Amino acid sequence: MGSSEERVVAVIMVGGPTKGTRFRPLSLNIPKPLFPLAGQPMVHHPISACKKIPNLAQIYLIGFYEEREFAIYVSSISNELRIPVRYLKEDKPHGSAGGLYNFRDLLMEDSPSHIFLLNCDVCCSFPLPEMLEAHRRYGGMGTILVSKVSAETASEFGELVADPETNELLHYTEKPETFVSDRINCGVYVFTPDIFNAIQGVSTQRKDRANLRRVSSFEALQPVNRSLPTDFVRLDQDILTPLAGKKQLYTYETMDFWEQIKTPGMSLKCSGLYLAQYSSTSPHLLASGDGSKTATISGDVYIHPSAKVHPTAKIGPNVSISANARIGAGARLISCIILDDVEIKENAVVIHAIVGWKSSIGRWSRVQGVGDYNTKLGITILGESVAVEDEVVVINSIVLPNKTLNVSVQEEILL
Repeated sequence: MGSSEERVVAVIMVGGPTKGTRFRPLSLNIPKPLFPLAGQPMVHHPISACKKIPNLAQIYLIGFYEEREFAIYVSSISNELRIPVRYLKEDKPHGSAGGLYNFRDLLMEDSPSHIFLLNCDVCCSFPLPEMLEAHRRYGGMGTILVSKVSAETASEFGELVADPETNELLHYTEKPETFVSDRINCGVYVFTPDIFNAIQGVSTQRKDRANLRRVSSFEALQPVNRSLPTDFVRLDQDILTPLAGKKQLYTYETMDFWEQIKTPGMSLKCSGLYLAQYSSTSPHLLASGDGSKTATISGDVYIHPSAKVHPTAKIGPNVSISANARIGAGARLISCIILDDVEIKENAVVIHAIVGWKSSIGRWSRVQGVGDYNTKLGITILGESVAVEDEVVVINSIVLPNKTLNVSVQEEILL
């Protein structure tokens, strides 16, 4: 273990508005990192995991959103966790490693011995203290969190091969066309400050190549070299791949859940994973009730304190109900996210769905998806201020904001 003087900083990459297009229509109202999963903003889950890192000095969020969009959240979470959290806006794309390097002077203000790097759209248990302990044992420059997935889905991610005894990273390839390994990069890392030298080395190499191109007709024909700016450095292709097998990078495998949150469907799945985790980490956040004085609760359910739920409603499993929502008598909710100020009237049914802010679902209506989190119409999504009138059925559909539905729809995208 490290000494008590060693300090650690954490960086969470939050992306930007042009990056969250697959998350529409939900990202039309709110930055994707602030969308609630299990009652807490998406970015809250990695932030609260960082709180458990020993000797944590500061947490930085890096992205392309305007600072005002994160100001209120950053202030409240800093006060809640009593750890400084700061948002840093990138001026232009620098790549996943270049973005880190761009703010190196700020990140090194606390003279940290280690730097955690996390991606906001990752859903897992974030075993950060265990990673740090393993990283110190390995003695390398960086340690990558890895997970085992099915061979069919591995090619969607960065695949890697590690030494089964030492856990050294031996080979890394990003989204390969042919199968390499069922171990994938989880998008969670811990580095020593030497990572900045490695990133600088890539930039220097690019500048040298640019100079060489001026005198070499062969180099001038190389499209890869010509297309990337010298300060644009990708962590996977430019750092992990070339440094694999050089005793600088190691892996730490999680046996727990891991998912990537790219679409609204996956956000519903991941909300359920975080709700299940609450039972061991934050049981006070989970609702309970047997139908006598409060609603009947089955499985893992989060209900915001300001929400009003009728005692005859049946809620769960995997349900998250946000602020000021109103759930009427006899309503049935299964596997859904109900956002702020939603009204669900008597005897309505919501299954495998996300109901947007200020929307309403009429009496005896049904809003339902098939529950396939990986397909576009696998769950039903209602945007902000959508009104589903009484006795209307909405199945496997996406409804954009400010629409009124007075007829039933199935497998439609309503613009």
